[in-house]
Amino acid sequence: MAKLYFNYSTMNAGKSTLLLQAAYNYRERGMQTYLLTAQMDTRAGQGKIASRIGIEEKADTFNPHEDMFQKVKKQLDQGPIACIFVDEAQFLTKDQVWALARAVDNLDIPIMCYGLRVDFMGELFPGSAALLALADEMREVRTICHCGKKATMVVRFDSNGKAVTAGDQVQIGGNETYLSLCRKHYRAAVEDHSHPELPI
Repeated sequence: MAKLYFNYSTMNAGKSTLLLQAAYNYRERGMQTYLLTAQMDTRAGQGKIASRIGIEEKADTFNPHEDMFQKVKKQLDQGPIACIFVDEAQFLTKDQVWALARAVDNLDIPIMCYGLRVDFMGELFPGSAALLALADEMREVRTICHCGKKATMVVRFDSNGKAVTAGDQVQIGGNETYLSLCRKHYRAAVEDHSHPELPI
């Protein structure tokens, strides 16, 4: 039975590496896959999913205005697909996540989404919130803070290296802009002194 999967984490946890490895495993067994990534994320070039360890794959792109059910259906009409992989799934809209869930249910195609859970302000992305609500199975892809604890937060830095606590939710960037931290060190980075009973 087909399912909707959500693999989530902070920045630099290896989500794209896992996606590319899973897609390769399907193709190695002679099964076709369909890869999608956010049109707005051009860090590796338009229509590419790339890992920090140096592997990459061409992918179709999606934008917030597309009907994802029709996009999936059109691809399936061209031939059999064993699995669909969606990178940067946090950039999906709520309606697009519902459309992917409908594709899983009505078209019987497994869809594996990979993305960030929260933004630099500790808020859920709309796409991630919808996936947390609708996914049949979820898996946390773990990475660590510099202290060795599990990183659950992402801090954004400005050009002077100061943590940013306000601004647009979406700003494409990599290691030069974002850092994954545990909650304690995230709070220290953003100078959160609103809870004095908690150690900084």
